[in-house]
Amino acid sequence: MDQRDNSPAGAVHPVIDRLARRLPVAALGLRCARTPDVVRWARATGHHAVWVDLEHSAMPVDVAGALCGTAADLGLTALVRVPEREYGVVGRLLDAGASGIIFPRVETAGQAADLVAACRFPPLGHRSAIATLPCVGYRRVPAAELYATANRATLVKVLLESPLGIENAEAIASVPGVDLLAIGTNDLCAELGVPGEATHPLVREAHEAALRACLRAGKPLAIGGVADVRYVADLIARGAAPFMMTGIDSDLLAAAMRERVDLALASLETGDAARA
Repeated sequence: MDQRDNSPAGAVHPVIDRLARRLPVAALGLRCARTPDVVRWARATGHHAVWVDLEHSAMPVDVAGALCGTAADLGLTALVRVPEREYGVVGRLLDAGASGIIFPRVETAGQAADLVAACRFPPLGHRSAIATLPCVGYRRVPAAELYATANRATLVKVLLESPLGIENAEAIASVPGVDLLAIGTNDLCAELGVPGEATHPLVREAHEAALRACLRAGKPLAIGGVADVRYVADLIARGAAPFMMTGIDSDLLAAAMRERVDLALASLETGDAARA
């Protein structure tokens, strides 16, 4: 998906358009990778998007910006999850080529409105003016055209990760400029007193309540942090967005390393058995 936005006014972000047509979006999380090669691998393996995790990593902003810029060049959507209430970094990431921001632990419509304002140029928000951006291929265009294009090309995703966020899901989803909501199930489990139990009845009840709220508000809801693919598939069949987080680079690397160690040790056992 090429994030350069030459579409007419009122056009939706390509990720939202794809989800609206019930087409899956495969997104790879980046937490430990520091070079643009990982973005190229994401594209080569069929991913539609990458998301950079600045909430749970020590990755510097310039590295995150370089990853997003590479994604922009390759036509991938690049989202960045920023630390909670971290407004100051939003403009810099968007200027560098991020095509969307993920905001954790959003609990009220007022918070959501503030986050939207940080991502949009006037009159939709208060993003600081700049001369040109990756979304127009760094061409110099009239300011009004640049800001309108950037507003269309920027996705605002909010995470519901607490009982209060679930309770206010419909109000949050109804905020103009909020494009996509998601459940951060790991944090929600902890908040509900059932850490690690992603399919616990209390969690399921919260998932379903948020899904009903988002369907009423006409906004897509993704379910994150659940390893049970059948559980997620059932919610998608009932209306949840097919936004599929395929994994995070650190987890994928750790799993591959464990597999290699197991294979190496198994080969020794095979050799010992053959000599016995």
